[in-house]
Amino acid sequence: MCLIIFAWKTQKKYPLILAANRDEFYDRPSAAAAFWDDAPELLAGRDLKEGGTWLGITREGRVAALTNYRDPATLKEKAPSRGHLVSDYLRGRDAPEDYLRLLESRADLYNDFSLILGDAAELFFFSNRDGQRPLTPGIYGLSNRLLDTPWPKVERGKKALADILARKGMLSPEALLDLLADRTRPPDDRLPYTGVELEWERVLSPLFIESPDYGTRSSTALIIDRNGDATFVERVFNGGADPWMTARFDFRIMVK
Repeated sequence: MCLIIFAWKTQKKYPLILAANRDEFYDRPSAAAAFWDDAPELLAGRDLKEGGTWLGITREGRVAALTNYRDPATLKEKAPSRGHLVSDYLRGRDAPEDYLRLLESRADLYNDFSLILGDAAELFFFSNRDGQRPLTPGIYGLSNRLLDTPWPKVERGKKALADILARKGMLSPEALLDLLADRTRPPDDRLPYTGVELEWERVLSPLFIESPDYGTRSSTALIIDRNGDATFVERVFNGGADPWMTARFDFRIMVK
């Protein structure tokens, strides 16, 4: 996952509203979002190379999402897969803060990452570059740096989400997915420097990424309302401009 734009407890009707793009090489095998056969409470896509995931939710309302922190100079060649940080939390029973406390002692084993996780009551940000903190109500953005790092795509996504929430009427997942489809590239003087070539920074700068070998593989909208009704919609891409499949899941969160 390389972009997560979300609103946490800013709307009385919708405690969590999340829009996220997963960017990856097209040849890395993955499965579309579904309830997992080996973890029937868990709804997520799946990385078929390592077995983890980038974004998921459970029927009990546990939610987690991950982005990589882009810094080629710190890359560890044999680090464990970061996708298991999401799936291990979703499969487990630890409270969010307890899970992060345990993770903190081994976080440096992984390549750099940022993690959003929580449940119906609380939400946390954690990065092995920046530690952890609980999140207060607000609109947030996370890409391949730290929470609310003011990259153009993050700022553009947060503003677009704020505009959506200012509209009257029902909130639709389609509005969030349209937000994620923004292919606008900012001017060069607004691009961050993350240790890659300028041309690659340009490719990576829009909310929705396209290139011959790498780009946005899926877009996900997640809406949880005050009654615990969850809507999860995923559009899956395969290197083309249009999604080749869309899946929708509606269910009631049942907190045990």
